[in-house]
Amino acid sequence: MARIIGGVAASHTPTIGFAYDQNKQDDPSWAPIFKAFKPVEDWFREKKPDAIVYIFNDHVTSFFFDHYSSFTLGIGEEYPVADEGGSPRDLPPIKGDPRLAAHIATSLVTDEFDLSYFQGKPLDHGFFSPMSVLLDRPDGEWPTKIVPLQVGVLQHPIPTAARCFKLGKALRRAIESYPSDIDVAVVATGGLSHQVHGEGAGFNNPEWDHRFLDAITDDPTALTALTHAEYARLGGFEGAEVIMWLIMRGALSDKVKRVHSSYYLPSMTGIATLVLENEAAELPDAETVNERHRARMAEQLGGVEELTGTYPFDIARSVKGYRINKFLHDLVNPDHRAQFLDDQERAFKEAGLTDVEKELIRARDWPGMIHYGVIFFMLEKLAAVLGVSNLHVYAAMRGETVEEFLSTRNTQLTYSVAGKQG
Repeated sequence: MARIIGGVAASHTPTIGFAYDQNKQDDPSWAPIFKAFKPVEDWFREKKPDAIVYIFNDHVTSFFFDHYSSFTLGIGEEYPVADEGGSPRDLPPIKGDPRLAAHIATSLVTDEFDLSYFQGKPLDHGFFSPMSVLLDRPDGEWPTKIVPLQVGVLQHPIPTAARCFKLGKALRRAIESYPSDIDVAVVATGGLSHQVHGEGAGFNNPEWDHRFLDAITDDPTALTALTHAEYARLGGFEGAEVIMWLIMRGALSDKVKRVHSSYYLPSMTGIATLVLENEAAELPDAETVNERHRARMAEQLGGVEELTGTYPFDIARSVKGYRINKFLHDLVNPDHRAQFLDDQERAFKEAGLTDVEKELIRARDWPGMIHYGVIFFMLEKLAAVLGVSNLHVYAAMRGETVEEFLSTRNTQLTYSVAGKQG
């Protein structure tokens, strides 16, 4: 089974990435950051985690307020560097771990944490600023995979500190019940004290920052009682994002060993690092407990394989079919739609579709697309663009003519989701 080898917390201020990119390692103003980060870098180099569950908040870069969620789990195969306005940093994309992500998602939902999921989105300085310093990149490749968990802490109401801590405990159950023999580190970022808006911009409270570092280590439950306003009073309004650290802390045992901690306040944000390792007793029946939890996870779709011609759209299918689903979803864009109708081969090439995916669309292979991992509602959009009714698609999936399928309906009509051009 998977093991949580420890928890790491670090600030994610963009100044860390700036100092790294500008080679400020020996500059007196910036050197303390790199000195403080070095033990954490060494810890990662020694422990060599197979995967990192990475808890962070996006800074309205990849996530906007047209759809803003409390907890959003990354399930994709790769995460590139986001452009935050001045072009992306010169760093390679980092690989995701869709299989681990799918297990975590199912486990968390089983424990009644409802999530959103994302893939195909870049990560901003919430990930790449600290991790560009903390993780070696031999031959230009990152040494591990990640499962990112984005926490919506910018638009209130946001999750409470207590909810974050409970999520961490559920995350521990999710990771430790993963059947593969891998080492996992849980990393949380954000804070410490700072405020970047309004007349309160520039607020810091080093005394609170040090008290918080002690409390998150030795008495995290005390931190769950604080309100968002109390966090803001103590650490600045944006500094309240440190509630994300409670997710990491909840994923560890009640008793932990502090391996390393540091604190430095160069400018706007208290920059801290913290490395904690579990000191929990190993229970002889741990695997039995994990098997029981995995059985609970499987309950909701238990027996679905017995339903003829039924293909649940799960995370594995979503990841596999992401390119073709995105291509078909983009048909809601008039420009993409026009390009597809004018020159589908060019549209295929620009979208980077595989040969299999291209042929499925060329052949209008409706059942084949379903089997491959296309969700039906993308078929519906393709059919509308092609002037094909939904009933034609239903019939094709059953291997029937439209007339044969209509004979099984109470009314003999056809329709589609097409609008004015239908």
